[in-house]
Amino acid sequence: MSDEPVSDDPMSDDALTGDPAAAGVAMDDPYWSIHCVDVHKRLGGVAILDGVTLDVPDDTITIVLGPSGTGKSVLIKHLIGLMFPDSGDILIHGDSVPRLPLPQLLALRRRIGVLFQDGALFGSMNIYDNVAFPLRQNTERSESEIADVVKQRLADVGLTAFEGLFPSELSGGMRKRAGFARALCTEPDIVIFDEPDSGLDPVRTALLCELIQEMHATYGGTYIVVTHDIAAARRIGEYIAVLWKGRIVQSGAAAEMFASENPFVRQFLSGSASGPLGMD
Repeated sequence: MSDEPVSDDPMSDDALTGDPAAAGVAMDDPYWSIHCVDVHKRLGGVAILDGVTLDVPDDTITIVLGPSGTGKSVLIKHLIGLMFPDSGDILIHGDSVPRLPLPQLLALRRRIGVLFQDGALFGSMNIYDNVAFPLRQNTERSESEIADVVKQRLADVGLTAFEGLFPSELSGGMRKRAGFARALCTEPDIVIFDEPDSGLDPVRTALLCELIQEMHATYGGTYIVVTHDIAAARRIGEYIAVLWKGRIVQSGAAAEMFASENPFVRQFLSGSASGPLGMD
């Protein structure tokens, strides 16, 4: 983080941070797993991503925070190559996602696990088969090998006794955990959580956050948690980026971000009614 004064305008060029070149960070620096470089995306003529520049550190739990409707879900789709920028670039471990040929893009996606808001489980499959699905689709492992992995991942998330149940028979928190087990089963380098606290009460959100921390401590990797839950950010965030109006307002280590002087970051992380963020 720079020691230079931060502009009063939270979206001014001086207030925005995260440009690896401006920060003196080499683009091939192994500390960074992901680089988003001036990413622009318009949908229906509306700028959803309006110059996103963000570095995501390796082997760290990174929180991407922002109000609803600021482009968080669109950013996730760009990271996994389901959408491509109109301009700018996204590099994952040095590979430009928009420029990858299809076979390499598919291989990259197999290195990324995603936990969607609702778990995105197949309603016609029991929990065991839901977790096994990516292994059956994307690997040549035998059913015996798949069984070993599935049982370990279900044990990791505390669902061993529920493997024969269907998603409709589980609570919302259990479906999230099953989705987490499935996201981990291919041993991904990167795991992305899309609003993992959505639909959960504060207690179950806290328990899920503990599970995220525990799994990260056990397996490592780059975890990206996209949310608007400040409590979750405080609980598990090691690195935090704040997204607003399609741009990264500021990013940095969690302690520095919670002490930020940027008016938008300060307001959003404190939950204050006073500041540039209003009801619009």
